Order: sequence, then structure tokens, then C-alpha cells
Amino acid sequence: MKKDFLSLSDWTREDLDKIFELTRELKQKQKQGQRHHQLAGQTLGMLFEKSSTRTRVSFEVGMFQLGGHALFLSSGTTQMGRGEPIQDTGRVMSRYVDGIMIRTFSQELVEDLARFSTIPIINGLTDMYHPCQLMADLFTVIEHKGSYEGQVFCWIGDGNNMANSWINAAAVFGFELRVATPAGYEPETGVCERAEQAGAKVLYTNDPFEAARGADVLNTDVWASMGQEEEQEKRKQAFAGFQINREIVEVADAECIVLHCLPAHRDEEITDEVIEGGHSVVFDEAENRLHVQKAIMVTLMQ
Repeated sequence: MKKDFLSLSDWTREDLDKIFELTRELKQKQKQGQRHHQLAGQTLGMLFEKSSTRTRVSFEVGMFQLGGHALFLSSGTTQMGRGEPIQDTGRVMSRYVDGIMIRTFSQELVEDLARFSTIPIINGLTDMYHPCQLMADLFTVIEHKGSYEGQVFCWIGDGNNMANSWINAAAVFGFELRVATPAGYEPETGVCERAEQAGAKVLYTNDPFEAARGADVLNTDVWASMGQEEEQEKRKQAFAGFQINREIVEVADAECIVLHCLPAHRDEEITDEVIEGGHSVVFDEAENRLHVQKAIMVTLMQ
């Protein structure tokens, strides 16, 4: 039976931990220059309706390192951009390629693609979730902290797809999470309710210092995501004070690490001083997109 990677909540902690174990193995092989062609002869179709740097490069390079091939498909140059139904795209692509990674706006569209496809579907980002990024984030925490267990995680900023994914992760992995957003910019209600029903330990607050106090991991994202550019100035005013800066870092644990999924608007949601400082593991985090996604592809496609 085929398995998709659409949301962390679709997976068990045990199965996600196995992906982390495989990530560690594949990263070590890559660093040592060992061949690891688990997907030799396979092709990943990459459907993009949103622009990308890290997602495109990491998946494309990852498939190459696994011995396979990645095919970049922009919605503007495919029939999807002219209104072809997603069920038709899924059925046809299933006869050409061995897996699909899609980066788009609607989570429903990704779920429909999975429903009508006979090959694995990977969510490369939607407005609702960003599960591959979250897995890279947690693997980075494991590398720097030894484990995600016992860590206090803090999210400061918009209640966006990354916040939703962190809430899902808190429910699956059982760690403590604090989410600080301005009033009116809270995470998706349904996501919060499902996490609560699953026993997640999440504090929601409008005070970033309350969320950051004593935290082991500080995390943020841009204030205006793709598709929200017209709200940029309004959001700058609403998010004033919701910045990871020296003052926030000083109230966190002395050994805290700082994450950011990138791209960053420096000196908006995070200061240049912090992203370049000793607590930042942002570029280790970015690199780990490659290794984690290779493990996800091997898990789904091998």
C-alpha cells in the first residue's frame, strides 16, 4: 500500500523517528562520499505553483545523490496552469514517474492529488503545512541537543503553515511547545483543536517573552508569507515586538538554539545579530532539508 507525506499528523512518532535514523545514515554516507543509490532509475516529478530555492534545490540534488532523476514542472508551463483537473494530472503522472513532490497553495489540492495518484505524494509546502521543513528542524535539534525529548520549543510570529506544523509535531512527538502570535494572527483553530484532542502540550500567548522564557529552541518565520505581500506594511505594524532579538534570546535558556526556515527578512522577524550569532543553527537547518528529504523519499519510494 502506498504511503504519502502530506502532514506530520498522518504519521506515528515511531515511523518519523525511523526517518530520522535513516537521515543520520544518509547524511553520514554523503559526508564520507559513499554511494547510496537507493532510488537508482527512479524519477521524482516536482510540481511548483509557488517559487522556491531550498525546496527545489534540495529535492533535485537529493534525487541525484540517490541515483535517480528529478523533473522540475512549473504550473505556468504545464496544463495545471491552464486548468487541468488535479485528478487528471495525478492519474497521468502516476504512469510516468515514481513519486511527486508538490509545492502549492491549497492543502486540499495536495490531498486530492494523493487520492487520485497511485504513487507517493510529498507535500513540499502548502498554506496549511510545511512538514518537510519541520522534519529538518527537528533533525537539527536532535543533532545539536541530542534529542527533541525534554526540550521546550518556542514559536514567535505568524500563526502560519510553520506554526501549524509545529503544533502537529507537538502532538505527535510529545514535547512542550509555546506559540506567541499577535492577536488576530493565531494558528488555524482546527489544527489547535486536533492537537489538543491528541494530548499536545501547547501554550498559546500574545506575549513573546512569556513564550521564550527558559525555552531551549527559538523559532520564527517571515511576517508575510507568499501570497500575503500586499499585507506587508499592515503586518509590520501588527508584528512589532514579535522579533527574535538579543532581548528574547537573553530570556531563553542560556544554551538555546535559534531556528528560521528561510528566507529571512533580516531585522524584521529576526535580527541580523541573532541569525549570525552563536545561538543560530539556521544554516545547519537549511542543509538538513537535503538529508531529511532524501530519507523521506527513500522511505516512500524504495
